[in-house]
Amino acid sequence: MTGTAPVPFTADDYAARMERAARQAADAGLAGLLVAPGPDMVWLTGYTPPADTERLTLLVLAPGRPPELVVPALEAPDAGRATGAPALTLRDWTDGKDPYALTAALLDARGRFGVSDNAWALHLLALQRTLPDTSYVSLTEALPMLRAVKDAAELERLAAAGAAADAAFEEIKQVRFSGRLESEVAADLAGLLRRFGHSQVDFTIVASGPNGANPHHEAGDRRIERGDMVVLDFGGLKDGYGSDTSRTVHVGEPTDEERRVHDLVREAQEAGFRAVRPGAACQDVDRAARAVISDAGYGEYFIHRTGHGIGVTTHEPPYMIEGEEQPLVPGMCFSVEPGVYLPGRFGVRIEDIVTVTEDGGRRLNDTERELVIVD
Repeated sequence: MTGTAPVPFTADDYAARMERAARQAADAGLAGLLVAPGPDMVWLTGYTPPADTERLTLLVLAPGRPPELVVPALEAPDAGRATGAPALTLRDWTDGKDPYALTAALLDARGRFGVSDNAWALHLLALQRTLPDTSYVSLTEALPMLRAVKDAAELERLAAAGAAADAAFEEIKQVRFSGRLESEVAADLAGLLRRFGHSQVDFTIVASGPNGANPHHEAGDRRIERGDMVVLDFGGLKDGYGSDTSRTVHVGEPTDEERRVHDLVREAQEAGFRAVRPGAACQDVDRAARAVISDAGYGEYFIHRTGHGIGVTTHEPPYMIEGEEQPLVPGMCFSVEPGVYLPGRFGVRIEDIVTVTEDGGRRLNDTERELVIVD
């Protein structure tokens, strides 16, 4: 089951994104944006350059100017075939030429620019040498909400990715856990995500027993035993958009304490979800979930933020954390994933992706949140 193919993004979609990005840059007091290969470039243009190229490739967005893509000549044909290419002016350069001089001619020599977070220091330092009066700020710092509000087509892809992750969970509940290695169950999860349409698996956390107290435990060679609580956290990309969900299962019958802690986390996750509404601050979601756990006496064991944004990457702004006053806007998508982690004993985490609607929130994960008993 991979579902129907999503509606393709159009050249107009990419043109609108680039126009919006340039406008937001101007509103932030920037002379423009410099976007290196990575998720921002894919989202803005539909072009995915070779991941390992050392040759300068840079999208230049400036208010009042058409978007321009500096690209190596040998990769220009591929760039020209990108869906967003009709809105771009390609500035190609050949080996032996100075790509920084070419780029400098497109920039305000005294401007301040937002730069995508994954730009190579090699390229940025060379631009600074060429234009010593320019200055730079990370794109996440300057425009943290650039990709945060999703349109209808993006929401459709995120919902499909969530449904695929849910299907993987429904299948993994049926496999045997007891006596198997964490890594074996993790491999099963990865295979299920791919079977249900994921092209990329970013993580498959299988944290059993005391390993569950480590939120980012990597599945290893611990053999899962009867009596273990097991945290499952898995996700990746389907049709270019992310999934990320967590459920906690138990091998055999749980103790009263294990049930109580799981019920507590489930209540906290519900409280975080119910705090989602337009105009609420991101930190309100964190506060709502955290209050439930703190009031029950487990506050010191909830050791991470309540959530993170998701889109063309599985982790991106906004973040549901104390101090983040960014208001929620319809179309934002993020995780709500409180947890309790008892060192040396066990952990519990429950996570759904949630999107902000006009009057509240909508979950993109629908599997049961009660404690599931597995063999």
